[in-house]
Amino acid sequence: MTQKVAGVVVERSAGRPPAQHGPLDEDVEWVLIDSETLQQRVRDLGRFIDECYAGKDLLLIAVLKGSVVFLADLMRAITIPHEVDFMATSSYGAAVQSTGVVRILKDLNKPIEGRHVLIVEDIIDSGHTLAYLTRILAARNPASLHVATLLDKPERREVDIDVKWTGFSIPNEFVIGYGLDYNEKYRNLPYIGVLKPRVYSEAGAPEEGSGP
Repeated sequence: MTQKVAGVVVERSAGRPPAQHGPLDEDVEWVLIDSETLQQRVRDLGRFIDECYAGKDLLLIAVLKGSVVFLADLMRAITIPHEVDFMATSSYGAAVQSTGVVRILKDLNKPIEGRHVLIVEDIIDSGHTLAYLTRILAARNPASLHVATLLDKPERREVDIDVKWTGFSIPNEFVIGYGLDYNEKYRNLPYIGVLKPRVYSEAGAPEEGSGP
């Protein structure tokens, strides 16, 4: 199988102010990863996945809702046949930081026994949600089980997670855009940006951004 692919390291100093195209841009402190860089990295990940799963029964499992934009682009970057299913979990509720308690809100539609399963995540920080998902999915006897994530926050890791493919390794900032949200907003931004603290100040400063 293809070797693990580490994330491209993104430093805080790499950020720049967003172009003001709409009202959502006004809430962004700086752009951490621009749209062009995102798209190129997703294409790279698609090639790695093609090489790894050629001739195999591949099932992508996307974790709702944050991964939907990444999933849509990744699917188009993967050229081999594959299917898609979805799971939804909750460990945040209305809070800006994870409670550490994971609930499954939506389970898979079909069995995964004997299939090659790739979990598609938007972001990994503490790792609790993903650790829980991998345990329950591994118990369903897939032929293989791996993880691809667009973003990784290694500073926030609390449990060990075995990630096969990582897009970017980012600093511990509250990030939004490209599917990631705050209070269900900002998912439609075409880049990964850092949210201005004033936006979430009423809820208290977050200890971690969006993601499991």
